[in-house]
Amino acid sequence: MPALINPSILSADFANLERDLGRIANADFAHVDVMDNHFVPNLTIGAPVVTRLAEVSPVPLDLHLMIEDADRWAPAYAEAGAASVTFHLEAAQAPVRLARELRAGGARVGVALRPATPVEPLLDLLDEIDMILVMTVEPGFGGQSFIEGTLPKIRRTRAAIDEAGADTWIQVDGGVARGTIARIAQAGANVFVAGSAVYGAEDPAAEIEELRRLAS
Repeated sequence: MPALINPSILSADFANLERDLGRIANADFAHVDVMDNHFVPNLTIGAPVVTRLAEVSPVPLDLHLMIEDADRWAPAYAEAGAASVTFHLEAAQAPVRLARELRAGGARVGVALRPATPVEPLLDLLDEIDMILVMTVEPGFGGQSFIEGTLPKIRRTRAAIDEAGADTWIQVDGGVARGTIARIAQAGANVFVAGSAVYGAEDPAAEIEELRRLAS
């Protein structure tokens, strides 16, 4: 499938989120990081803000929940209007049940893995999830450098999905930029989260197109 570019609004101006969503209207999704200052050492936004973002965004919202007790809180983000909701495997007690709740709420389901978390526990559950998010930095803050050691995990994930004949997407988040995106795509990812690379560019829309070209 074609490369999907999902700019992270973590690098946008939080005082002008509607404006900065408009600057990425040619993206495939807007990536929204929800952090609770417990699962990761940072605090961002919650469901009421997501509800308003869904109302004004020119593209669908791709939620990445970096929160504890995902089983309890994640369904609220599907109800808030997110097109895709990703929770961390490390934060879910019953990931299959939660995935089914999110799908019932109308959202695509993603499961995220920290860099050191193996992908293998998910490979027998591909029918239950729509996307695996391989974190290529430690979650919590934007602008970090890509961890090269995550590339083998992406390759293993792609090989398993292809062998199963599944339609599961592979998303990569962390250090995605012009200098890394081609290698990440060659490893097998097809959804790319870029925050500072897009919002730090003079023309975010043009940067999205360049990243899409490089990934393809």
